[in-house]
Amino acid sequence: MKALRHCLALLVVIGNRHPLAAQSTPVAPSRTQVIAAAREILEQAHYTTLVTIGPDGQPQARIVDPFVPDSAFTIWIATNPLTRKVQDLQRDPRVTLLYFNAAAFEYVTVYGTAVLDTTAAQKATHWKTEWATLYKNQNHGDDYALIRIRPSRLEVVSVRRGINNDPKTWRPVTIDLPR
Repeated sequence: MKALRHCLALLVVIGNRHPLAAQSTPVAPSRTQVIAAAREILEQAHYTTLVTIGPDGQPQARIVDPFVPDSAFTIWIATNPLTRKVQDLQRDPRVTLLYFNAAAFEYVTVYGTAVLDTTAAQKATHWKTEWATLYKNQNHGDDYALIRIRPSRLEVVSVRRGINNDPKTWRPVTIDLPR
C-alpha cells in the first residue's frame, strides 16, 4: 500500500513538473486522443482494481483481470457469482476501476455501473484459457459469471501523451461517456 501511495504521488509530481507539463501554452488533448490513450493504458495495465460499495457503505477494492473494452467501451470481468463483489453490485451497481501502468507512470480511472450477466452467449464470448483451473466446467458452469460495466466517465493521466492533471487542483483530464 505504501508503494502504491508513493507511485500515485509520483504521478502527480511528474505530471506537474515533467517537461511536457511545463509548456508555456499547453494544448488540450482532443476527446478522441484521450479515449484512445485510455484504451491503450487499459490494455497495457492488464490488471485493474475494481471498487464496489460494501453493505456498510465502505468501498471494497480487489484486483481483477478484465477483458479489453469493446467498441462501446463496455468492460467485462469474469467471476464466481457467489463472490462479495457480485453481492455488492447487486445492492449498488456503481463501480470504479483503476488501471495503473506503473512502467509509464500513467493511469485511467473508470466510473460506471455494473450488472451480472450469466447468458451462455456472453460467457462463450468472454473466456480466457488460463482460467481453466479456476472454474469447474470452464465458461459453461454455474460457477462462471460475468460482470458487465458500462462506463459513464473516464479520468486519464498520461504525461508522455500530453494528458496531464491540472497543475493547481491535480484534477485529471475527464471525459464523460454516453450511457
